[in-house]
Amino acid sequence: MKKKFDFKRIFVLLTAIFFTYASVSICIEPYFNAVKVATYKYGSRGDIVKEIQTRLKRWGYYTKSVDGIYGYQTYTSVKYFQRKNGLTVDGIAGNQTLTTLGINPKTIDKNAMPSNSSNNNDVMLLAKIINGEARGEPYAGQVAVGAVVLNRVSNSKFPSTIAGVIYQTGAFTAIVDGQINAQMKQSSINAARDALNGWDPSGGAIYYFNPVTATSSWIWSRPLIKVIGKHRFCR
Repeated sequence: MKKKFDFKRIFVLLTAIFFTYASVSICIEPYFNAVKVATYKYGSRGDIVKEIQTRLKRWGYYTKSVDGIYGYQTYTSVKYFQRKNGLTVDGIAGNQTLTTLGINPKTIDKNAMPSNSSNNNDVMLLAKIINGEARGEPYAGQVAVGAVVLNRVSNSKFPSTIAGVIYQTGAFTAIVDGQINAQMKQSSINAARDALNGWDPSGGAIYYFNPVTATSSWIWSRPLIKVIGKHRFCR
C-alpha cells in the first residue's frame, strides 16, 4: 500500500514540475524575443554606435568625431534625423530608426572594412544614374533611386544586371538627355554604396517618376508606395 502511494506521489510531483516549467517558458519567451531587438541610446558604446555616427555624419546630421560613444551630440543628431524622417523623436536608435538609417545590427562586423557588396564598376555606374536622376533630392530619395535599379535586377521582368537595367531602352530619362554624364556628386556615390549594401527607402519599388515632368499616363496607374522629395515610388 505504501509503495503504491509513493508512486502516485512521485508521478504527481513530476507532472507539476513539467507544467510549471512549461508555464514559465511561455511567460518568459516574449521577454527573450523582445530583448533581441537592440536599442542604442545615451551611454551606449560599440561598433553599431560608430555606424550610426558614420551615417549621420555622411548625411550632414552629425559633425563630431566617430568614436563609438553615444554621447550628447549623437543623441541630438539622432533626434534631428528622426524629426526629418517622420520618426518618433526620442533620441533612441531603436529598430525603426536603425532600419531608416539602413543599419542591420546583425550585419555589422567590427573586423570588416567598410565596403560595398559589389565591385567598383557597379558602384560608379549606379552612382551615375543616381546622380543623373536624383541629385538635389533628399538623400533617402537618392538611395531609393539606386534601390529601384537593384529591385529591377532582381525582378524577372527586367534585365538581370545593373548595366542592363540602366541602359534598357527608354528606362531612364538621364540616359536620354545625357544627365548620366553630369558632374558627379559625392552623395550619389554614397547613395549607390548604401543601396548596394541593402538599404531600400523605396519600400521595394520598381518604378518612380516626377509628377511634374512625367509625360506617360501609364506610369500614373502604378500603385504608389511612397513619396520621397519630388519622386513618387511605385510597384
